[in-house]
Amino acid sequence: MTIVTFKDLEVWKKAMNLVEQVYKLTSTFPQEEKYGLVSQMRRSVISIPSNIAEGKLRGSRKDYCRFLFNAFGSGGELETQLEIALRLRYVEVSKIQEVILDLEILMCMLNSLIAKLSEPKI
Repeated sequence: MTIVTFKDLEVWKKAMNLVEQVYKLTSTFPQEEKYGLVSQMRRSVISIPSNIAEGKLRGSRKDYCRFLFNAFGSGGELETQLEIALRLRYVEVSKIQEVILDLEILMCMLNSLIAKLSEPKI
């Protein structure tokens, strides 16, 4: 498959699916967390596909990698926030397992893409 735009990237598609999952998950959180943890989690997850897209459009490998690292960092933030939600008992383990697994897969994909782009051109 030829990659024409960032929308063709599997990593971007996976990130967009994660956005949907996190929005659904956080819609069940207590109302008092609307401007707290819910807002933070949604910003973190939105940042992932946004940085993938922006990096892809920048035009250089160096810039692309930098934005992929930003996406990777946002994934780390989200992972921490998911753990906080569990510890505060805002969500049950059974309802969050798929999100955590999908985030882990996405982080591996980002890591692989960063490694590939960091290789010297032949």
